[in-house]
Amino acid sequence: MQHSKLNGQKTKILRLPMAKKDALSLRTGDIVTLQGLLVTGRDKLHRYLFDKRPPEQQIPFNLKGTILYHCGPIIEQTSGGYRCVASGPTTSMRVESYASRIIAVYGVRALMGKGGMGTETLNALRKHGCVYLHAIGGAAIYLADRVKRVAGVWKLKEFGMAEAMWILEVNDFPAIVTMDAYGKSLHAEIEMKSRATLEELLNLG
Repeated sequence: MQHSKLNGQKTKILRLPMAKKDALSLRTGDIVTLQGLLVTGRDKLHRYLFDKRPPEQQIPFNLKGTILYHCGPIIEQTSGGYRCVASGPTTSMRVESYASRIIAVYGVRALMGKGGMGTETLNALRKHGCVYLHAIGGAAIYLADRVKRVAGVWKLKEFGMAEAMWILEVNDFPAIVTMDAYGKSLHAEIEMKSRATLEELLNLG
């Protein structure tokens, strides 16, 4: 895996689609930059994949090895196709109940969003050799600048712009590994430390 620097920080370059060995080489706290094609998905797409389980032939993009980005982008239609205007992450816990099956059925290699996910997803990451990436919240336009082109879309008429599955080609798209394939979650660790601090403060009274 190649390395680069982002604002002076050493980063790992993840080329998509990802191999399992790439995911297994990552640990929580690693800063990565993404290059290649990923797909977006929010509640409706996750529910559809979970309930209907469409065969891979019906999906216009091979999900194996890709990143499923929890994002409802703002997309502008142009004379030549589409342009991504904003692509910030949405809260990942909204799709916690669907994630483990989608990983197992479709071979998604990483999930990306904000806020982290729960125990069921963490177990699925460990079982299948996947990771969760935390994207920068509040930086939707900055992240859209990292989208080189909109390569396609699925379920636009049925789900609408925010909920459709957009296929985005990204370059130097930054993220942080916060849940890895070894059962470690920075989100869970921070929550435990925060609760311990709160209990200490309450006991002071």
